[in-house]
Amino acid sequence: MDIAKMIDHTLLKPEATLEQIRKLCDEGRRYGFFSVCVNPFWVEFCSKNLKGSKIKICSVSGFPLGANKTIVKTKEAEMVCSDGAEEVDMVMNIGALKMKDFQLVKEDIETVRKAIGKDKILKVILETCLLSEEEKTNGAKIVLDSGADFVKTSTGFSFKGATIEDVKLLKKVVGDKIGVKASGGIRDYETVIKMVEAGATRIGTSAGVKIIEESTRKKENI
Repeated sequence: MDIAKMIDHTLLKPEATLEQIRKLCDEGRRYGFFSVCVNPFWVEFCSKNLKGSKIKICSVSGFPLGANKTIVKTKEAEMVCSDGAEEVDMVMNIGALKMKDFQLVKEDIETVRKAIGKDKILKVILETCLLSEEEKTNGAKIVLDSGADFVKTSTGFSFKGATIEDVKLLKKVVGDKIGVKASGGIRDYETVIKMVEAGATRIGTSAGVKIIEESTRKKENI
C-alpha cells in the first residue's frame, strides 16, 4: 500500500503564507502525495508551481461552515477549477441536514456537481462531529445519490475530526460506490492505517511528511 498516493497534503490555515504554500508544493513533489489541498486563493499559484508533475490540486468550496448559498459554493467551485484545481471538497449545508431538508442538501451538491463537470472529483464534507448517527447516515446517502465522488468526514476546523467509527459508518452506507475521505486530526502513521482499515480510501492531513517518514522507518525496521 502506497500511503503517499492516498494523502491530500493539506494547508488550509487562514494565516498560510506564500512561502508555506511553496513548501507544501515542494513536499508534494518530494514525497509523491496524491494532491496538495489549499484555499481558493492559492490554487492558481499551486497549479503553476506543480505544472508538469503528477501532483493534483485540490481546493475547497463553502469552507469551512457549509452555510453559503448554493450559488456562492457553485461559483467558488467553478473558479478554483478554472484556476487549475482538479478536485473540490465542498461542505454540506449542515443546518439543512439537521432540519431534514434533504432536498435542499441534495440540490446544493447536485448544482456544484453539474457546474464543475464529471471530469473533476467532488468530495462532500459532512462535519461528522456535529451530527448524530442518523444524520451521518442520511448525509452519506444524500452524497451518494447526488453524484459526488467521495463522502468526507470533517473540515478539521470544528471541535473534533475523523474517528474510526465514523469512517466505518460512512463506508457501510456508501460501500464501494464512492470513496471515503478521512480528515481532521490525523497526524501519525498508525492512525492512517486504522482509517484505511476502517474503509477510508483517501486521507486529508497537514502531517503528511511526518506520516510518510514514520512509514519509512517502520519498513526499515521490518
